[in-house]
Amino acid sequence: MTTSKAGSHVERRFVTTQLGRIHVAMTGNGFPVLLLHQTPRSWDEYRDVLPLLGHDFRAIAMDTPGFGDSDRPTGEPSIEAWAQTALALLDALELPRAAIVGHHTGAVIAVEMAASAPARVSALVLSACPFVDAARRAKHQGMRVIDDVETRSDGAHLTELWARRQPFYPAGDTDLLQRFIIDALRSGEMAAEGHRVVNRYRMEDRLGLIRCPTLVIAPTGDPHVHPVAPKVAGAIDGSILRELSGGMVPLPDQMPEAFAGLVRDFVAAHVAKP
Repeated sequence: MTTSKAGSHVERRFVTTQLGRIHVAMTGNGFPVLLLHQTPRSWDEYRDVLPLLGHDFRAIAMDTPGFGDSDRPTGEPSIEAWAQTALALLDALELPRAAIVGHHTGAVIAVEMAASAPARVSALVLSACPFVDAARRAKHQGMRVIDDVETRSDGAHLTELWARRQPFYPAGDTDLLQRFIIDALRSGEMAAEGHRVVNRYRMEDRLGLIRCPTLVIAPTGDPHVHPVAPKVAGAIDGSILRELSGGMVPLPDQMPEAFAGLVRDFVAAHVAKP
């Protein structure tokens, strides 16, 4: 068991699914809310969000295959494969429906879950969701991704990785960067590959298939996604777009109370009480 800042107990365990062993952290009771992290993080991105949501829901944060403590994927990683693994986790937990919340890469996985299995997704929250279309795929083809650093014997790659990420984190907040570095090192080559997986995804073919209530969260301090948030929201019928002032790339662990509040209010308004 893990105790959060809020004092709530978070259970951590492994769940065996048809697509591999998945590590999860969970707390609370009520309607299930599945939380999906960005690359190259882990459930730890939601460490302070889990107990806040656990007051009202069964909050579950999973490690994407190849990240955190989940098994590495056996085939080529893809958004589609990761979405199927998340659905397999819900099957293993005997949860026919859930609200799905994703941040950055997690948001892209959430898009695919809602598009491919609409009966399983009661509500969708896309936080800092990139907009991946043909133009983006062409732009990023062969381009170096942010977490792609060459391992060096003197450890200089750690400083390089820190420096490449630092502009997108709150000034002086070494704790958030340390948590990122730990997850990045644990994921190894997946730290960079996870970004390439996103850039290969044909999102423009999938957004229009989403039918569930959808909230798009646009952190104003995230230059990667804030400009494209209206495109994401505009491609989903009936979606709601909310800006979060001051939010940056590490939004869930940077502003857990504000993030959890948006998720809680939206999900509570769109799912049936148990």
